[in-house]
Formats: sequence, structure tokens, C-alpha cells
Amino acid sequence: MSTKVSLKDIAKIVGVSIPLVSYVLNGKGKENRVSEETEKRIKEVAKSLNYRPNLNARSLKTNKTRTIGVILADISNPFFSNLARIIEDEAFNQNYTVIFGSSDEKMEKFDRVLELLLDRQVDGLIIAPPQGSKQSILKLKLQKIPFVLIDRYFEGLEYNYVVADNFNASSLATNYLINKGHKKIATIGYQSDLSHYTDRYEGYIDALNCANIIPSENMMKRVNHLYLKRDMKKAMDELINRSEVEAIYFQTNTLAEEGLRQLISLGRDVLQRIDVVVFDQNSTYHFLENFVPYISQPIKKMGEEALRILIENINHPDSKSVQIKLNTSLEFES
Repeated sequence: MSTKVSLKDIAKIVGVSIPLVSYVLNGKGKENRVSEETEKRIKEVAKSLNYRPNLNARSLKTNKTRTIGVILADISNPFFSNLARIIEDEAFNQNYTVIFGSSDEKMEKFDRVLELLLDRQVDGLIIAPPQGSKQSILKLKLQKIPFVLIDRYFEGLEYNYVVADNFNASSLATNYLINKGHKKIATIGYQSDLSHYTDRYEGYIDALNCANIIPSENMMKRVNHLYLKRDMKKAMDELINRSEVEAIYFQTNTLAEEGLRQLISLGRDVLQRIDVVVFDQNSTYHFLENFVPYISQPIKKMGEEALRILIENINHPDSKSVQIKLNTSLEFES
């Protein structure tokens, strides 16, 4: 068994004090006026000896582990996988390690993942909260654990969040269809009381009202994410076969993926006569004959802002909460 290399070993070889070695290996050489030559020598010796810092000792001394917990809804969803990569890359640049978990929109799993991350003593959390998690989020606030909600938020609470402006995004998507001359415009979303889904419905309704189009409950379909295929099939049957729908606004990329699949199964001419717009991008769209316009979310900005706010909160626990709603854009062929 190899002997663990210590700061004392490095200091002895270089011929300097142990605190000086500690300054350099913790990135504080310059502020402690360590010469470039000495700093270079210390790093070379540490590398040659395969030195690994004692993270447990460091965390006890600084009360920091330099790890961040991230809980997303579904890491396999293109939106969340892209978001995860952005957070991980930015955290790496800030000398933080990220531990990921997925809730799969299930409260039981969310709470278990949350407890696991807290047991690992992460310095803070970035969370896309599932439905029903408001009390768990309130508990984090009471425990003064630094966190930032991302993609979703809860109304009426003072805490950090970074989300897209879902209301205006839905208005943008709906107005695109209105401007194409459509009046019978359907929307399909999830059965959920999460604020970002509520905002999307309200943005859709507001756009219709502003265009003097009376919103119809028959044109607003809500599906259960646990029974996506079944509920989508029912929604498509009601919209395509039992109404005169002219256009459909899908409120998520996963809804669009299943909805488009079922539309195509009804006949390739269906997509020729029914216009579609989607909230968020999906690689599936590229395999269709006709371009599918979609709301583009500022994923990079969202991930970077969430991490920036979290690190600020970690370093300054008493800092004021920050709420950010980012603008979106509509991507379509001219």
C-alpha cells in the first residue's frame, strides 16, 4: 500500500514552510506573496508525488466541500441534459464539483435524492422542483441551505430562481399562429400546478383575448405525464377527428415529440393542414418534412446565472434573494 503524500512531505523537498505549500495548492499563492518560481516548484513536486488533497480535512477547516448538488426533472430530456452540461462546465471553471440527480417528477424520489445530497454536505443546490415539493423547498429556506430554483418556481416565496419568461414565451408562440390567420388554436400541456406551466396557459389565453378570439376549454388539453401516450392519443382524437382545429401549440418538447408522432400516424397530410409550434427544441423536429417553429430558451444564460447566484449565496449567506425571468425567442423559417 502506497503512503499518502502530505503537505509536510512537499515542504521538506522544496525547502519551504508547510503553510506556504498550503497557500500555493489552495490557489492563494499570489495573495500571500509567494514568488512564481517557488509556486512553480511546489506544484511540480506535488504533481511528481501524486499529491491528493485531504478533502475531509479541508471541509472541516473551511466548512466547505466545494461540491454542488443539482436535481433536475429528467436528465434524459434534451433541455435538462444541455442545462446539466452547462452547469457542470461553469462549476468546473469555478473549482466546484457537481453531483447530479433526477427526480423523474416524483416527490418520493426527489426527497430521497435531496437527502442524499445533503448527507454529502454539498455547499448548495440547484433544483428544478417537481410538483408537490413546495414544503421541501421551504424547509431548505428555514435551514438556511443555499439553493437556486431553475426552470420552475413557486409564487409568493422569497428565494432565488432563474426561469424563462413562460408567459411571454407562450404569447409569442400563440401570436405566431394567430398571425398566420388561425382562430381555432389548441394547446396541449401537462396536468400540473407548477407556476411555469400555469404561466404558459395564461400566456396562450392572453394572446387569444388580445386578438379577440374567445378561448375554448375544448381547445385546451391537459395530459398526465405518467400516461403520456394514452392521454395524448385521446387529445389528438378529440382535436383532429372531433373538432376543426387549425393549429396546435405544444407546451413542452416531450409533449411535441409524442404529439407529432401521433399526428403523423393519422396521415402524412395532417401536418400539411395543421400548423404546429412548440415550446423548446427537440432533435426529432429535424426528421420532419416541414420545419417546426419552436420557442428557444436561453439555456446557457439560465445555467450560468443559476450558478453565479448560488456561489454568491454560498459565500454570502445573508445576501438578498434574486429572481430572474429570461427572455425567449421564436425560431422559424422566414
